[in-house]
This record gives sequence, structure tokens and C-alpha cells, in this order.
Amino acid sequence: FLPLGWALLHLLLVATFTQAEEQVCTQRGDPENPQLVKNGDIMLGGLFSFHTNWRERENTYMEKPQPLQCTSLNFREFQLAQAMLFAIEEINNSSDLLPGVSLGYKIYDTCGSIARSVRAALSLVNSNEMVASPAEECTRPAQVQAIMGETSSSPSTAIATVMGPFHIPLISHFATCACLSDKIKYPSFLRTIPSDYYQSRALAHLVKHFGWTWVGAVRSNEDYGNNGMATFIETAQHLGICVEYSVSFFRTDPSDKIQKIIDIIKSSTSKVIVTFLSHMDLDVLLHELSGHNLTGYQWVGTEAWIFDSQTAEGDINHILDGAIGLSIPQAYVTGLREFMLDVRPLNSSNADLFTEFWEALFSCKFRLSKSTEILRECTGEEDINGVENSFTDMSLMPIFNNVYKGVYAVAHALHDILGCNKTCDENKQLDPFMVRSNFTTKERDRVFFNENGDPAAKYEIINWQPGENGIVNFVTVGLYDATLPVNKQMNLQNKSIIWTQNSLEVPVSVCSETCPPGTRKVLQKGKPVCCYDCISCADGEISNSTDAVTCVRCPPESWSNDRRDVCIKKEAEFLSYDEIMGILLTAASLFGTCITSFVAFIFYRHRKTPLVRANNSELSFLLLFSLTLCFLCSLTFIGRPSDWSCMLRHTAFGITFVLCISCVLGKTIVVLMAFKATLPGRNVMKWFGPTQQRLSVMSFTLVQVIICIVWLTISPPFPSKNFKEYKDKIILECALGSAVGFWAVLGYIGLLAMLCFICAFLARKLPDNFNEAKFITFSMLIFCAVWITFIPAYVSSPGKFSVAVEIFAILASTFGLLICIFIPKCYVMLLKPDRNTKKHIMGKGAAK
Repeated sequence: FLPLGWALLHLLLVATFTQAEEQVCTQRGDPENPQLVKNGDIMLGGLFSFHTNWRERENTYMEKPQPLQCTSLNFREFQLAQAMLFAIEEINNSSDLLPGVSLGYKIYDTCGSIARSVRAALSLVNSNEMVASPAEECTRPAQVQAIMGETSSSPSTAIATVMGPFHIPLISHFATCACLSDKIKYPSFLRTIPSDYYQSRALAHLVKHFGWTWVGAVRSNEDYGNNGMATFIETAQHLGICVEYSVSFFRTDPSDKIQKIIDIIKSSTSKVIVTFLSHMDLDVLLHELSGHNLTGYQWVGTEAWIFDSQTAEGDINHILDGAIGLSIPQAYVTGLREFMLDVRPLNSSNADLFTEFWEALFSCKFRLSKSTEILRECTGEEDINGVENSFTDMSLMPIFNNVYKGVYAVAHALHDILGCNKTCDENKQLDPFMVRSNFTTKERDRVFFNENGDPAAKYEIINWQPGENGIVNFVTVGLYDATLPVNKQMNLQNKSIIWTQNSLEVPVSVCSETCPPGTRKVLQKGKPVCCYDCISCADGEISNSTDAVTCVRCPPESWSNDRRDVCIKKEAEFLSYDEIMGILLTAASLFGTCITSFVAFIFYRHRKTPLVRANNSELSFLLLFSLTLCFLCSLTFIGRPSDWSCMLRHTAFGITFVLCISCVLGKTIVVLMAFKATLPGRNVMKWFGPTQQRLSVMSFTLVQVIICIVWLTISPPFPSKNFKEYKDKIILECALGSAVGFWAVLGYIGLLAMLCFICAFLARKLPDNFNEAKFITFSMLIFCAVWITFIPAYVSSPGKFSVAVEIFAILASTFGLLICIFIPKCYVMLLKPDRNTKKHIMGKGAAK
């Protein structure tokens, strides 16, 4: 199989080369003829759309299609062609650049058709001769060294794709699509206008600068609009800008498609419209918008129309008033205006085109017909200085300058390649990579290309402002230079901008209003990130910036204010002497101290009376002393907690109360022992005399002292800050340190109290002269009741109230002991002195 295959392939190649030797190269189809021609030593090509449209026709596919019939003359493209001719004329007259070499040109009318643009480009590469000689083997040098054009991006991409293999430079003056910077796809493409890579990003930063986060987008449905808008949207998303809608159309689209775009704009909530439209597409859109009175929108434009006077004149309903956008920096080329307005030399190149141009320029006809409704007949002597139209308008001088610089770039490259000194070697082909010249024009404008064939990106920021007689003034309000550091690229003069509807206030275009400090953004379900609700920060959280995404929790010692925009220091809460509760408890403590002192004074004054002596005066005075300490120890619980106060309050409370209960227990035991001593054969009092009473009190108290020392040594109480009880307050309190130590102190007090209660209960029915046991029983009932109810109240009371509960328990139990044990005796001593006698006491005992 393999030998047979190779044999067949060999026969096929032989037959192919044999046919090639017998045939000559022939051109298929109709030749494309240039509209403007001038011969020279080196030829340059030009592609311009002298017409913007063509007459539609139906193909029957039964005969060969006729050439396009171009319509709608475009003066702007004539101006661009004139700029190219002016540059060639200057170079030919220069003795420094390409000396002894003349430049010629072939300029084609592409009629706004991409297919025709490609055909014209191929015609510039090949000659229009019908037959080539066999000796040339269908190869011939390129007819032009470089091609100037096209104006739009889509034709330029098509032409650059075709021209790439031929290595013929294509230099555009207005094709800005970033896609054309790809040197792999378009190795021979260069341009004298910055890439939309920079313009799209500059537009996004411009929109961000004015705080517009909710915008609409309209673009031309071709390479310029699609690629430019894609880059803008990508950059806008990184800057936090959302695009509500992005629609596209082309000027040849049916009106119902454009109507759908208008409906989308009318139903939208965004008030800013970013456009990537050619001026021709915008003219079509403006025509449709005029019937809907869609004013009040802020338009953001590109260099394609933002400084176009024709577009401004066509905006009769002032839809674009206040528009802002980027344009090519202003430029001036000496002598270009005068050359451009001298159109008579065009007549020598193409009489038909010149006739059509002349008739359109002066609105006249050389040959009048009966059916022609025309104002006058052309004489050929009309003065161009007497008319004002788009051809005489020089507002597009920056674009003319781009054409001018493109021609000079080619000339400088040729000058270097041809080795020109006084003469030039003309037999060399220009390479696209050699066009990347670095030179300065006569207007001191530096021209160079980077590795992608792009110039430096610099733009002026243009604002449409109303002028006299309804004429729009293109006012420069800022600059954008991509060669500078990021934070210095944009320089704007905000105060000089006039917005839509002649307003001096920056329009607002947001999906949701800015979230103020104290709130955070919560995205709305199913909507872009720019659409959100503002939710107030939770308690204890703040946001101190606008449009905060999250709220920040305050430090433990701080709390959020009412607006939730700043953390304020929490109020420190403790039981102080300044507040009502502290004052009342302090007063109660001091009152109890005074009462106890008064009772002690009474007892001291009556210390030799039978009533005092019969009730063990030594223990009574010791008990009064301990009660005084109990009243005073409650004061240590009031005030800001400190290290010493925390340790003192619990230990002083524990020791004084044990001392107090020990005295009461001693008195109770004395009562019991005294009763037992009255029985025959009993002498128990010798076992519980004054010495034993003192030792018992000291022993009981010493146990509590030891418990407190152990507690303070192992884990003493300490001041702490309680953040959990209240959200907006700090509770300053004394932490127990060791809960076991605290409850051991209370437990020991409770144990002695129960023992005392039992003893008092057993002695409750003793004779009246020893009725102190009854009062001790009542006092112990009160004491136990208070401290039993203290436990749940203490545990459940928050903050400073737990301290107040503890103080109240101390005061209540102390008052109970004082009142029950001593007040009845004081009553007798002060009000019933006749009963405070030994005879009376003993008599009552006998009566019993």
C-alpha cells in the first residue's frame, strides 16, 4: 500500500508542475481601480471610505454581480486623504528626508465595506495587469511599501489579517481596538492612535472618579465596540462598578432592534450611559432617541465621537448635553488647513469623484435635469471659503495629525532602510518592524511605537458645554496620561464641568444609596454587587466608613454608640457611695453602728445592775463589739473594688460574724449551764466559767481565721471586670478566687448559727429571769432565715445588686441580733428601772 501511495503522490506532483509551466497567471474578477493616484519612486497605499454606504441590490445568482454602487459621500474621509497627500507633498519637497526619492500614492474608496477594503488592499499588493509572463512565475514585488488606513477597527482587523503574510505595514490613524495589539495575529499592523486597552481603563477610572457605580453600556456591534466595552466592563468590575445593561447594534440594523435598546434605556434605573460607538452608529441612535425625549442622562463617550462637531450639530434635542469622555489631545499642523481646502488638484486624479465631491460640497449640479430639484447650477468657480460644512470644519485636526504622523513614520523608516545620505537605494522592501521609528515632527510632537505597534496613551478629558447660538463647546476639563504612575494618571478640574441639563452638581447613578457609617451592606438576592440593602450593625459592633461590607466588633471594654459608628468606653458599674442604693446602705450601716454604740453605752452605764450582771456582761460587751464590726464591715463592700478591699470584705465579714455567733453561742451555753447548776448535786458552772467562755469564743473564731488565711494564701479574692452580665456595661466586682474558700467561710458561719439555734431552742422554756434564751432563739431564726434566702438572691442578682444583697443580709442579720438580744434589756433599763433589781429578778424566780 505504501509504495503505491507514494507513486500516486509523485505522479500528482509531476502533473501539477507540468501544468504550472504551461499556464500563466491571470487575474480573476474585475480589477479594483484607485480613486486617487500619483506615481512616484516609492508608492504608498491609502484606504478611506469616501462613501459610507452602498446601494442594496438583489443577486439572482444567474449572472456575475455588478460592482458596488457607493452612496453617501463622507467629507471626513476626504479630509483624511488630504492629510495624507499633504504629508507626502511635504516629504517630496524636503531635502533632508528621502532626498532624491519621490513618494507616490494609490488611494482607494472602500465605501464602508469590509469586503471591499480587503479587495482594495490586495489590489495595492498586486498590479492590475491581466496577464503575467511565464518567466515571472506569478511573482512580482509589492506595488506599495505601506498602507495608510483604515479608520475603523473591523476593516483594519480584516486587512491586517490579509497583509500579515506579505509583511506590508498597515498604519491606522483611528482603529483603536485592543485586539490589534496582538502581534501574533497582526504582525504588520501599527497605529498612531492609542489602543482601547488604555482608553477602556481610563473610562472606568473616570466613571469611578465621579462615584457612578450603576451604569448602562451601549456599543457598536463590531470589533471596536465589542472589544472596547469588554475591557471596560472587566476593569469596571474590579473597581466596584456594576453594568445594569450592555447592548449592541450596528447602524445597518433594522429599526425594531434599535427600538428595543431605547426601551431598555427607558426602563433602566441607571442615569449614566457609557458608550463605545462609532460616530456613525451614534448618529443613528440619536435619530431614534430624538422621538422619545430621553434627556437627563449623563453620557460618557470615547474619542470616536466626543469631539465630533457633526455629532454635536445633529443633537438637535440636546440629548448629549453635558457629555464627558476621552479624546485625542489637540494638535495643529502648520499649513494643513490651507492645503486641505485647496481641492482643485483632486480633479486631476479622478474627475468623476471630484465632480461628485464638488456638487456635494457646494450643493449644486453641473448638469441639471428636469426632475432635479436643485437651487443652482455649479459653475466650477465656487469659493470654498464661502461655505461652512463638515469639510471646512477643522475640529478633527488631532485625527488628521495621526494620518500625518503615520506617513512620516513610514518616510523615516524608509530613510533608514534605504541608507539615505544624499541618495537612496530604492531596491529594498520595507519591513513592518522597521517602521517603529522614534522621531519628532515639525510641531515638536514626539512619535514612537512600542513593541505592540502602539503609541503612548494620552487623552484629554472633554466636556460638552453650551455655547452661543446653541453651539456646543468642547471644553478640556482634564488629562489622562497612562505613562505616569497610577495615582497621577488622571488630572481633573471638577469645578469647570457642566453636567447634563446644564447642572453644576455631579449626577448620581447608583443602584443603592451609600450605606452610612453604622451600617453594613447586604447584597440583594439575584442582583449585582452594587445593589444592596443597608443593615444596621448589631449591638457591640460598628462601621466607621461608608459602604462597609462588615461591621467590626468593639473591644471588650468598649461598646457601640447609638449610631453604631464609634466604640465608646463602657460605663464601669459598681456599688458606689454616690448612688441612692449605696447611700441608703451606708446610712443603714452607720445607723446600726450608732445604735450598737448607744446600746453599749447604756450597758456600760448600767454595768453594775442585776440585769446586766445576770446576762454575762463580759460576753455582752464582746457581742456588742462584734456587732459593731459587722455593721462596719458592710462598708468594705461599697466602692470601687481593689485588691485590698476584695480580700478585706470577705475575710472581715467571715471573722466578725463568727466572733458574733461565738459570743451568742457562749451566752446560750451559759444560760443552759446556769439552769443546770440550780439542780441539787450539780456544779457544772465550774466547767464553763469566764475563762472557758473566753477560750470557746477565741477557739471558734480561730477556726474561721485559719480558713480565711488558707483562702487568702491559695486563691484570694481579686477585682475583676464582668463583661457578660451587661452588654453595654462593665461590672466591677470581686471575684471569689476560690469558691471553695468562700463557701467554707459561709458554711462555718451557718454551722455555728445552727448550733446556737439548737442550744437556744433547748433553753427557750427556762424561767423568766433567764428569758434571754427566747430572744436568742428569735435572733437565730431571723439570722438563719436571712442567710438561707441570701443564697438564691445572691446567685440570681446581676452586677452590683449581688453586692447589695450581701450587704443587706449582713445588716439584716446584725440588726436581728441587736434588736432581739439587747433592745428588750435596754427597754427595762431605761423605761422600767424598777424591774432592774436583784430583788425583783429573784422574786420572780421564787414565784415561778
